[in-house]
Amino acid sequence: MEVKKLSISWQFLIVLVLILQILSALDFDPYRVLGVSRTASQADIKKAYKKLAREWHPDKNKDPGAEDKFIQISKAYEILSNEEKRSHYDHYGDAGESQDYQKQQQREYRFRHFHENFYFDESFFHFPFNSERRDSIDEKYLLHFSHYVNEVVPDSFKKPYLIKITSDWCFSCIHIEPVWKEVVQELEGLGVGIGVVHAGYERRLAHHLGAHSTPSILGIINGKISFFHNAVVRENLRQFVESLLPGNLVEKVTNKNYIRFLSGWQQENKPHVLLFDQGPTVPLLYKLTAFAYKDYLSFGYVYVGLRGVEEMTRQYNINVYAPTILIFKEHINKPADMIQARGLKKQVIEDFLTQNKYLLAARLTSQKLFHELCPVKRSHRQRKYCVVLLTAEAPKLSRPFEAFLSFALANTQDTVRFVHVHSGRQQEFARTLLPDSEAFQGKSAVSILERRNTAGRVVYKTLEDPWTGSESDKFILLGYLDQLRKDPALLSSEAVLPDLMDELAPIFLLRWLYSASDYLADCWDGIFHSNWREMMPLLSLLFSALFILFGTVMVQAFSDSNDERESHPPDKEEAPEKVGKTEPSFTKENSSKIPKKGFVEVTELTDVTYTSNLVRLRPGHMNVVLILSNSTKNSLLQKFALEVYSFTGSSCLHFSFLSLDKHREWLEYLLEFAQDAAPIPNQYDKHFLERDYTGYVLALNGHKKYFCLFKPQKTVEEEEAMGSCGDLDPSRGRPSCGLGPRPIKGKLSKLSLWMERLLEGSLQRFYIPSWPELD
Repeated sequence: MEVKKLSISWQFLIVLVLILQILSALDFDPYRVLGVSRTASQADIKKAYKKLAREWHPDKNKDPGAEDKFIQISKAYEILSNEEKRSHYDHYGDAGESQDYQKQQQREYRFRHFHENFYFDESFFHFPFNSERRDSIDEKYLLHFSHYVNEVVPDSFKKPYLIKITSDWCFSCIHIEPVWKEVVQELEGLGVGIGVVHAGYERRLAHHLGAHSTPSILGIINGKISFFHNAVVRENLRQFVESLLPGNLVEKVTNKNYIRFLSGWQQENKPHVLLFDQGPTVPLLYKLTAFAYKDYLSFGYVYVGLRGVEEMTRQYNINVYAPTILIFKEHINKPADMIQARGLKKQVIEDFLTQNKYLLAARLTSQKLFHELCPVKRSHRQRKYCVVLLTAEAPKLSRPFEAFLSFALANTQDTVRFVHVHSGRQQEFARTLLPDSEAFQGKSAVSILERRNTAGRVVYKTLEDPWTGSESDKFILLGYLDQLRKDPALLSSEAVLPDLMDELAPIFLLRWLYSASDYLADCWDGIFHSNWREMMPLLSLLFSALFILFGTVMVQAFSDSNDERESHPPDKEEAPEKVGKTEPSFTKENSSKIPKKGFVEVTELTDVTYTSNLVRLRPGHMNVVLILSNSTKNSLLQKFALEVYSFTGSSCLHFSFLSLDKHREWLEYLLEFAQDAAPIPNQYDKHFLERDYTGYVLALNGHKKYFCLFKPQKTVEEEEAMGSCGDLDPSRGRPSCGLGPRPIKGKLSKLSLWMERLLEGSLQRFYIPSWPELD
């Protein structure tokens, strides 16, 4: 009896537990679990899910209910991240899943936890388990789309970036983590930018970068993306970063070319940097530094172990056992500054180069350089003055410039910058600062100026006499600078300077060649390394072009060979006349193929033959129609037969003639669609009815409703005949003169050439909506 009561109590407890589970399942609200409103966007839902998932992840939260809570969070996110399930829940209170969902999720979690070394796509599970273990390494390098576009791409013109594309449940991503961590620590210290893109959360950025699989490693330099395709080891990644850099950043300098290298400051308008080191190859740190300062400095490398370098090391007193950096400006015999230390650090080198970015008296070659050397005044305590030497361009240093350079070297100050301008290249700039005086023609001048705004407004003072570089000139300039410290009102003149022309900008052809070479290099790299998904548009375009080309060749190969004619007309003087049929003489030498008949069959186009010869003409057939009048019928038909005789071998061509006296309105209606070729005169013109259309030839395609027009040119004999007729006085009653047979025949003298172009398909086509009735 007690056993029976005990079994009943156990059954009651089981039923009670099931009821509680059902009630709890019915009470499940994904919005409440994630803490979002019913109108929350997908971005808010994802943000709330990531926050709660990190808080309740069983690997981090030791609370006994953390696993159940995490399953609820995952279930809530799966419902709300799917628009279909979310809509079903909003309408019916559930996501349309089975009641065993919770147990299934528990089994799936245990399976995933046990097989966490296998790869699963995060887009299916939405669980960032593995990424949590990598947050400590990658989180500070995570990139978002806006950060990439606004910061990384512009910054890639100063330093290369190495970016890793990762995702959740990616075993290979975990496998390369130790190597990636080691390389990041090394390259970041050298000046390489580092980035990490999570393909699950930044799909837009991953697609923009062209990364369709994880893990992927790519480099960005000058805004250009290059993918890494080798084994992920430290040395390969270093070589990949080094390959991103341009090959001409650092020049190898020896005792044979160091004079030429250092003398390039005048043409390049840059200080030149020399690194003396014991390695045969240029260090990566030095290459990265050269890329960062390529707009301001030119870099060279000297391998001290090379034979013949002793001359340079003795001349500049170099310690060959420690890396040494020298900076040369206008004087190549003595460095302007130097630094020497074992294990030079990136920050030390950058500070050293920043202090020596410009020459002592740099040439203003662009508006950008003008802004940097002569900045706009910000306040009374931040005044910046520019002493500008306006001089003519010379192959060698002139005496005025050398004197100006020595003065700048002796009077270097933080508030004064010395620059010079070639007045021949910057004529508008020089004309604004120089007074209208003949005393400065062909001579140098010195102006002191202060910029007031970015629009070009300056206050300045130009020395009254030309600058010759004498001691008196130096004394006067020094006096002005001393007085300027006490009284800024010394700069009494005002002007608006024009923008400087960029003297060192490459010409358009070179820019185009550089762009074309970059594009070809990208295409070449894409053919061998790009993902097939990226190559599909290019391959589709290529195969479409090949298919069209192949189809065109095949159509031409199997087309009727009779449509092609390269023959010349036979002898045009010996052919007998025929009204409806003409039998001209011909030879094989005058035609490429003998016509099928010994005559030209020409029918008259009337209302009886109009439908069969034009309107219902078979596709691919054309009717060549000659326009004539009763008075010109015989002569024009004879000439027409001679011109078209060599083309009668084609079964697709038919020949007809149309009487202008009977069907003038039909012809003028057609010619209205070809106004450019045969303009119709105004009906109020007195010569409207006198328009002569004899000798016109129309090639009519009845099926496609278009025609081609042959308009005869007036011959010299015809113009003379028309002129002689115009001299006659009609009041005397003399008969009107007509054209002889030879001028009329001359109207069709070029018809055979026109027929060849007709068969080639190169004539202009005039389309009409429908064929008019022939009354």
